[in-house]
Amino acid sequence: MKYPGRVIKSGETDARIVKALKTALNQALALRGDEAIVLDADNPLFGPRMKQAVKLFQARNVDNQLQPLKVDGEVGSLTWEALFGTERVPQVAPKARGLAAQVLAEAGAAADAGVREVPRNSNRGPQVDEYLRRAGVQPGLAWCCAFTYYCFDEAAARAGIDNPMFRTAGCLAHWNNAERHGGKRLLARDAVANPGLIQPGMVFVMDFGGGLGHTGFVERVEGGYLHTIEGNTDASQTREGGGVYRLTRKVGSINKGFISYTG
Repeated sequence: MKYPGRVIKSGETDARIVKALKTALNQALALRGDEAIVLDADNPLFGPRMKQAVKLFQARNVDNQLQPLKVDGEVGSLTWEALFGTERVPQVAPKARGLAAQVLAEAGAAADAGVREVPRNSNRGPQVDEYLRRAGVQPGLAWCCAFTYYCFDEAAARAGIDNPMFRTAGCLAHWNNAERHGGKRLLARDAVANPGLIQPGMVFVMDFGGGLGHTGFVERVEGGYLHTIEGNTDASQTREGGGVYRLTRKVGSINKGFISYTG
């Protein structure tokens, strides 16, 4: 059965989905003795015992990147994939087209060139200073959002159009003002339920509290994972790293959402 494009949890009313999940859980767990959890596949209810079985499965299995599954008793895309196989979850979103493709080309060129802060840990450097200047702020500030604005600015100039992105170096200011500037927002909870809604060229936004955030581009989507291009980060996925990198993140790690300016 294909992933239905939403998180399956307690109270699910689609008997066909519940039966498929119970059958797969019975086969995957196959426990005996005191630890046995045998689910009645003909019972159409997703109740406490089924939630317990899902949590046990999650605790004992990993996703396709060999990372632990979130033990929450809910069946999202990564747990569904672990149960039914990668072919049951859409793996690759369509390639970016139009302005989105040009924006990703700009971002990818910076990653390929190995743009880094100079000196290290300074939020400075010839290219970093230009990102911040283009976003309308002074050198030395956190620059992940300025990097996204710069890439949009360069791509728009090449296309002979106005930059559609709201001009800011602040991740959360971008999130809060995107729709008034023509952007469309995809909330994190909707993206987790259906990763197929995330498209290459979208800007992801993370909120760390206290006004702190992080942002970057979605380059492609594979099941429950994002392949991204980000500024002001590094291989540890920090929000205060020293360069432009390609990274891989779980869809569920993006706690604010996604913005599209490209239709």
